[in-house]
Parts: sequence; C-alpha cells; structure tokens
Amino acid sequence: MEDDALKCVEIEHHDEEQQILIPGLPNHLAHLCLSNLHPSLLYRVCKSWRRLIYTSSFPLFYCLYAVCSRSSNSTATSTAYNKNNSTSTNSTITTSNLEFFCLDPISSKWTQLPNPPTSDPPIHILRHHPSFISRSLSIQSLTVAERMILIAATTHKFLPALERPLGFDPSCNKWFFGPNLSTPRRWCGSSSVNGNVYVASGMGSAYHGDVARSLEKWDVKEKVDQWKWEKLKGLKDGRFCREFVDAIGYRGKLCMVNIKGRAVKQGTIYDVTKDEWKEMPKGMLEGWIGPSSATTTTTINDESEMYVVDETKGSLSKYVSETDQWEELIESCDDLKGAEQITVGRGRVCVICGRGRLIVVVDVSVTPVNVIRVVSTPPELEAIALHILPRISV
Repeated sequence: MEDDALKCVEIEHHDEEQQILIPGLPNHLAHLCLSNLHPSLLYRVCKSWRRLIYTSSFPLFYCLYAVCSRSSNSTATSTAYNKNNSTSTNSTITTSNLEFFCLDPISSKWTQLPNPPTSDPPIHILRHHPSFISRSLSIQSLTVAERMILIAATTHKFLPALERPLGFDPSCNKWFFGPNLSTPRRWCGSSSVNGNVYVASGMGSAYHGDVARSLEKWDVKEKVDQWKWEKLKGLKDGRFCREFVDAIGYRGKLCMVNIKGRAVKQGTIYDVTKDEWKEMPKGMLEGWIGPSSATTTTTINDESEMYVVDETKGSLSKYVSETDQWEELIESCDDLKGAEQITVGRGRVCVICGRGRLIVVVDVSVTPVNVIRVVSTPPELEAIALHILPRISV
C-alpha cells in the first residue's frame, strides 16, 4: 500500500511539472510569450503561471531586502555568530539582534535570509546601548554589483564590529566575506560608485588622523582571490568621522556630508576618475536636509538620480545637477514624515518611516510621482537599511 501511495505522489508531481502553460502551445513557446509579461500579472492568473515566475528560467524580478533589528524597547543581546551559529549573550548589554529579510513584491511576503557564516573571532554587532537609550548606533550597509554589503558597525565595547565586509549574493543565496580592511572602522562614509566600494574616513578603536582622512576602494568585479583594498587620495582633514556619515555614489562621484538632518553641515565630493576631492556644490549641500540616496550603476556612463526626503515636512526632492537645485516631487506627505533611511532603484524610492516599522514605496517613474504602497516590517522588527536587489535564485 505504501509503495502504491508513493507512486501516486510521484505521478502527481510529474504531472505538475508537465502542466500545460497555454493550451494549444508547446511549453517552450508559451514560456517565451509569458516571459514578456510582468510577473504580478502572471501571479494572479493560475498556479502553473505562479510557479513559472519562480523558476530559474524565468527572468529575475527585483525584491526589497531589509536589514532589521529587534525593537529598541526589547532587551536582547549583541549578535554573535559562533561556530554553532548560536547567539552569545551578555545580560548587561541591551541591544538588538540583526536579522535579514527579503520582501517579494509579487506575493507581498517576507522571507528570512539564511544565517550569516561563522567568523573567528565571532561578529558582535550592537544597535542599542543602555547608556544611550535615545540613540541607535549606526549599522552601515550598501548595494554594489547586485549584492548587499555590511561595511561597518559597533560592538558593545564601542569598537569596530567588522574586520572585513560581510556580503550577501542573491544569485546564489549565500553570504561571503570581503577583503580585510587595513583598519576596521565605524562612523565612516561608504557607498558604491561604478561597481566599486568606497570607504572614507571613520574611526577605529580610537581616533587616528590617518584613518579619519583615509579613502580606500574595493573592486568587487575582480576575482575573489584578487580582492583587496586600494588606498586613494585622502581627505584634507578628519571632520567626517564624528558620527555616521551620509555618503552617496552619484554620476561617477562619491558625495558626502558630515552631519545628518537640517543641521549646518559640510560637504565634499570625490571624483573617482580624477582621484581628487572638491567642495560640494552649494545647491546640493543646502538641499541635503534628510535621508538621501541615488540609483546605483556599474557603468562609467553613470546617469544615476539622487533623491532626498525632508523628514520634517514629508517632502521628496530630486537633485538636478545642471542647475544645482533640488526639484520638489512631493510637496508634503504624512507617510514620509519621520523618514529615517531611503534606497532608490528600478523607478522606486523606498523609505523607512514609522520608527522603523513602516516602509513607504514611491513610484518616481511616473508623473506625478506618488506613493503606491506602505508595507509593515516583519513583526517586532525595525528596519535599519533597505536594498533593491534581484530575487533569490535557488
């Protein structure tokens, strides 16, 4: 009887694999036809089409990846990945455990990513500290070459948490480590430009002028065994290591400001082709009044767009380099008030709001620009950073 039941299951499974996609057409021709349609349309029609969009042969669509932490109101312990993939604890430290999720825009479901790999020494990352209840410690990440990279964070002893970058590649659903930094750091400026990772300034275990003025590049496009950090022309002073620095890769340049929000700030720009620093244009600096981001590219002919959200009035603006002005796309929107971080890609601006519990999605590919979706983060988690990457290929 058991053998008969097993045969029935195998036959049913085989029938599902051979299910007709479009009656009257061979499946390979039907596949060509359906591949030209948006996956959200196919998802709503039937199960066979729904299964098709998640196969390796169907064109990849993009998803939203989130770096999350436990609520600041909860008591947890600093995250440490030891050799057993377990979490080490310290009852005297209040912090948030990092978790990584992917939001499928088609099914609207969150999926947790696999655990990061083990490391020696273990990775300890602190988000909240009992001595600084009202402040969250920065955990810096970026998008490069369609991968997510964690570049800097802080331990419970206020030391740099990452000796080398920790990355996730959706194409193989695996984590990986980058090359060792010459000096592990926190409070640095980091972004990607033309497919390369740049890390500027920052503070190591203590303040060092050489580190505070430094700039290094990692070419992710190289073979893994050739990965290394290349030192470039440094900053003229160490004014960009006082706290977490906003840095954006924009049209072949690394743009940085040294203070977040509306406070009076200083800005600088690094030209990656000329290997030189210069002052930030006045208009760009004056309009940089909140969380900012730009579309990422891997080509030299970078036509990326830069956006900023005013977290006070809930406005969204785009920088126009030709006139050195910010064009206001949304004058005011309650959903965007209290914005904490944004990411840009595929015609969307995704904004973390609501104390990390909500993600607002804005369609900037249409006129007028409008909010098309507000998504809640996974239960009891706050979003720290967002990345737009291809869906996981398994």
